[in-house]
Amino acid sequence: MEDRASYRVTAWWTSGRAGIARSEQVPTVIHFTAPVNFGGDPGRWNPEELMLAALASCFTTTFHAIASYSKLTYTDLEVKVEGEIQKTTSGFQFTAITLKPRLHIPEESLRPLAEKVLRKSESLCLVSRAISTPKQFEMEIVVNRPAYSTEAVAGG
Repeated sequence: MEDRASYRVTAWWTSGRAGIARSEQVPTVIHFTAPVNFGGDPGRWNPEELMLAALASCFTTTFHAIASYSKLTYTDLEVKVEGEIQKTTSGFQFTAITLKPRLHIPEESLRPLAEKVLRKSESLCLVSRAISTPKQFEMEIVVNRPAYSTEAVAGG
């Protein structure tokens, strides 16, 4: 990767409480609105959810890169991100964010490496490092053991 990168997104207000955003790199647009509890339209993304989606997708792509480099075998990764907003003296703001990756690995012996890669991903995710809101990290590792032994089936 190069030492520098630049990204641009443009947003327009279209009507009422809705708008669209686009990137020079992506042919589709994102339709967004204010959150429903702030008078926005239901069924559209809002800036708060887009920020949490940015964090979840950044963690996922960072994890994939580090897992590949570390030769970590895994079968699935699901990343949930929860954000809490409260009214403060300076206005509404995120007061807490919880990042909850759930990683599936094929065998228990991979757990130490899986934990290391999860923690490293959390510390290296660019979006996570750009957000100053306090974050909690709650990882879960699930071992997916086969339902039957392939040796028993082969030996018949």
